[in-house]
Amino acid sequence: MSMFLELIPTGVLQGLVLAFVALGVFVPFRILNFPDLTSEGSYPLGGIICATLLVGGVDPILALLVSGLCGGLLGLGTALIHICLKVNTLVCGLILTTMAYSINLRLMGKPNLSLFDQVTIFTSLGESIEVKSLFILGVLIFLIIVLFFFLKTEKGLRFRSVGLSPLFSERQGINVPKYMILGLFTGNMFCGLAGGLMAQIQGYVDVGMGFGLVLHVLAALIIGEGLIKNKSIFAQLFAPFLGAIVYQQIQGFVVALGLEPSDLKFFTGLLVLSVIALREKTHKRRFFP
Repeated sequence: MSMFLELIPTGVLQGLVLAFVALGVFVPFRILNFPDLTSEGSYPLGGIICATLLVGGVDPILALLVSGLCGGLLGLGTALIHICLKVNTLVCGLILTTMAYSINLRLMGKPNLSLFDQVTIFTSLGESIEVKSLFILGVLIFLIIVLFFFLKTEKGLRFRSVGLSPLFSERQGINVPKYMILGLFTGNMFCGLAGGLMAQIQGYVDVGMGFGLVLHVLAALIIGEGLIKNKSIFAQLFAPFLGAIVYQQIQGFVVALGLEPSDLKFFTGLLVLSVIALREKTHKRRFFP
């Protein structure tokens, strides 16, 4: 138990970063009904671009903003491939993620890059876990509030209608491709920001830092949506945040019980399958008592 308690602050910090990615996946996946794998490419791309800029002497805040922009541009590419070439949404993300891997290697020139001697956002704010967590929490809350108020506007209603019924939205004169591009850009911008934050938190980046990320995010989304039954807009936006925090604590707990860190991806897969099976069983009971 003492080991688990020691892991809680680190789990909260990692959960807050994962919440960025979960929110980024939530936007296209839940609001637009656009299953997207691009986050596995936009997350490491954001981190590696941020690290490369820091090594080049760029201001940490500017480097973070550029990392978010580049992540968003990768999502934009996914949207354009789907719209222009009619490629399956999952295949679009897979293609862009594979291409991003080569870009990341080209940018770094090697598989990993250290930032321990570089100035980051936390150099002036403080290097403690508490300070890092509070900073990320503040940015995350700000983005959730902005997204919440946008979804309540007329444009936000059009945005949500595209996910509910693209055909109906098109018949109402809504520019469906424009909102798809907006959603994919916004979602992957969050993932790019998460990568940039993680690069500055841990002090290094690795070309494989996004491997298996979608599975972790899926687990966080399922947990969050399971804990929050309310279907209001705010509740839907809060679910990825809560799910990411709880998921990281579950991981910390099983590590404290003796599970090897190398087994965590296998455990995550079992967790996702178990929750899906439980939800399916509950759904059948509801309609076929």
